[in-house]
Amino acid sequence: MTAIEQTDAVRPRGTRLPRRARRNQLLGAAQEVFVAQGYHAAAMDDIAERAGVSKPVLYQHFPGKLDLYLALLDQHCEALIQSVRHALASTTDNKQRVRATMDAYFAYVEDDGGAFRLVFESDLTNEPAVRERVDKVTNDCAEAICDVIAEDTGLSRAESMLLASGLGGLAQVVARSWLHSDRSVPRDQAVQLLTSLAWRGIAGFPLHGNEQHP
Repeated sequence: MTAIEQTDAVRPRGTRLPRRARRNQLLGAAQEVFVAQGYHAAAMDDIAERAGVSKPVLYQHFPGKLDLYLALLDQHCEALIQSVRHALASTTDNKQRVRATMDAYFAYVEDDGGAFRLVFESDLTNEPAVRERVDKVTNDCAEAICDVIAEDTGLSRAESMLLASGLGGLAQVVARSWLHSDRSVPRDQAVQLLTSLAWRGIAGFPLHGNEQHP
């Protein structure tokens, strides 16, 4: 069960939970409040009320609002990184790898919890700890893509990283643009369109030691 699912039914005050379960419940409540209100407008009172706990209980787990936000960022940045790695490992067919990776970004932004807003549309990017995490998730996803490109094409690490950053940035920006549109283009079709665009570019780099395209 995800953190946000644990807040679907707010528990009455006074209910005792194991520490880990309580932490997950508080993170779920915080996610809902941060996504709806943004960091600056959110208050610890709102989060405690949403979780059905007193403020002292909330502060037992998280010393402050920034600690809560960073804990959520850590959780959801790691989720995207793992999703991209899984997509890349899901097949050895490179065209399908591109599609799976594009779809991983679309799935991430479409998630009902709206966690992507905390990562890519945060109102707190001037905070160094937040900026560090956002930069890290972008870089780690690019590194995962870079590993495949470098291995398959024989391009240098620097060259492969530039291509990987382009693919990851393309996927992230287009997925968010699609989400904020009227979605007249179904997700599967949007992913296929983006895959076709990305594949036309990356397929131009032959497999290392082979005349075929990757």
